Amino acid sequence: MAQLGPDWTDPDRTDPDRIAIDTSTPLGRMTQAFPQTALWNDSADPEQLRRSMAFGAVGATCNPVIALAAIKADLPRWTARIGELADERPTAGESEIGWRVVEELSIDAARLLEPVFEEHGGRNGRLSIQTDPRLHRDAVALAEQAGHFSGLAPNIIVKLPATAAGIEVMEEVTFRGVSINATLSFTVAQVVAVAEAVERGLARREAAGLPTEQMGPVATIMVGRLDDWLKHTAGRAGTLVSPGALDWAGVAAFKRAYAIFTERGYRTRLLSAAFRNHLHLSELVGGDVVISPPFDWQTRINANGLDLPSRIDAPVEAAIVDELRRLVPDFHRAYEPDGMTVEEFAEFGATRRTLRQFLAADAGLATLVRDVLVADPD
Repeated sequence: MAQLGPDWTDPDRTDPDRIAIDTSTPLGRMTQAFPQTALWNDSADPEQLRRSMAFGAVGATCNPVIALAAIKADLPRWTARIGELADERPTAGESEIGWRVVEELSIDAARLLEPVFEEHGGRNGRLSIQTDPRLHRDAVALAEQAGHFSGLAPNIIVKLPATAAGIEVMEEVTFRGVSINATLSFTVAQVVAVAEAVERGLARREAAGLPTEQMGPVATIMVGRLDDWLKHTAGRAGTLVSPGALDWAGVAAFKRAYAIFTERGYRTRLLSAAFRNHLHLSELVGGDVVISPPFDWQTRINANGLDLPSRIDAPVEAAIVDELRRLVPDFHRAYEPDGMTVEEFAEFGATRRTLRQFLAADAGLATLVRDVLVADPD
């Protein structure tokens, strides 16, 4: 991997203007050549974020799985902080303390991005923090937590589930001035429903004479998790699909959604996440989109000198799309803008599988706190 600037590792660095973009790297060149294609780091880990900003990253995302990994990566620091929080909040349970740690991790990352936020007028420079997955059915609790998270820093964007309950909340909190990101989102139908909810919220703000210019909503398609789910369903059904065809499913859905968003003029940007291969970045370059690879994928792309020309308008081969439509029923549901109703979003297999992983990570966070506060005497 190419060397970065001489002082990018300074732990006290908070000003991204002092982090020169390393244009010797493919990602550095991409972010300079296509500034409309925003690179975000798929982690709130401050050290990873600093390094990603040297490739031109202008945002970061977090979810329960990512947060737990980031905390474990700096366990001595967070173990000490957990002890301090327990002393400050003597009646708090393990989950409450764990989520306070997530908030502090997110605030640290948001602080790194604040100058970018100011430079971009709110469109970038954002830290995306996810609501508690245990609230996925409770619209009132989701709205309350979204408002709380939005107040943690001026450049916070709040992840809400792309389910019926979550989409209801997206309209309301957008009206209240909260910038949202959709998670548990895998399909064209979901992101269209998200964008429509955001438009309703923005229209209500405008009708009330409230500003919308600094809001930066995005709608995620977890492209790799869609691929994972479709491979699972094809395998379960014993369906033979042409080698490699299922690696294009998430890309095809994203490109279909992008064409619809462009045609309809939605003010929400699409975000590509859950990487499984470099297509989840390389096929989307040139679009007015957000691409959020894990830092490990960024280093691999750079180390391999991947060429990154504009490809957002290059269609996925028609033969691949036709084969997936014909052989994999859930691809049809994911690819068509009317492939599912809003009420069906929560029952989609990729949604349920990913929600279970988020819930497991939440439980893992509580377990980590418990092990600090109530250490095994053996």
